[in-house]
Amino acid sequence: MVMAMVLLSIGLTGCFRYSFTGVTIPSNVRTVYIPYFADESGSGLGDLSDQLNEALINRFVNQTRLSLTDSPENADIQLEGLITGYSNQPFSVAGDQRANLNRVSISVRASYAYTTEEEPEWQQTFTGNFEYDPTEDSIEGENAAAFEALTRIADNIFNDAMGDW
Repeated sequence: MVMAMVLLSIGLTGCFRYSFTGVTIPSNVRTVYIPYFADESGSGLGDLSDQLNEALINRFVNQTRLSLTDSPENADIQLEGLITGYSNQPFSVAGDQRANLNRVSISVRASYAYTTEEEPEWQQTFTGNFEYDPTEDSIEGENAAAFEALTRIADNIFNDAMGDW
């Protein structure tokens, strides 16, 4: 009886897709297309698009077995979107009515689709926030906060895309 259970469990493991990273991808999905996410936020920061695209590509290529392709015709899945919003506002005010923390908030509208399907799997807006101390180097602090907010957005997009399988 025990031997039958062991053989059954070994036989069943071949039917499941398993991954140590928590990401399971169907065997027929091999490539991803991630075009440039344009920045329509009016942030004034010149490299938001570059940072977001780099973060997304790193996640989809380095944390999965997917290969990046340069055209939707060669892709199994497509991830596209744009940066729609940016704000940098006081988050915490000290006793002298001066901000001791600012919050950078970034919004990205994204869609995720199998290229064989007419409609995307999902279309949604992702928001990332991060605070920094404006009394220190405010330009460097804002850039670092924007990078962290984009990192959070890239993580959430990746998790939503890869978590549905």
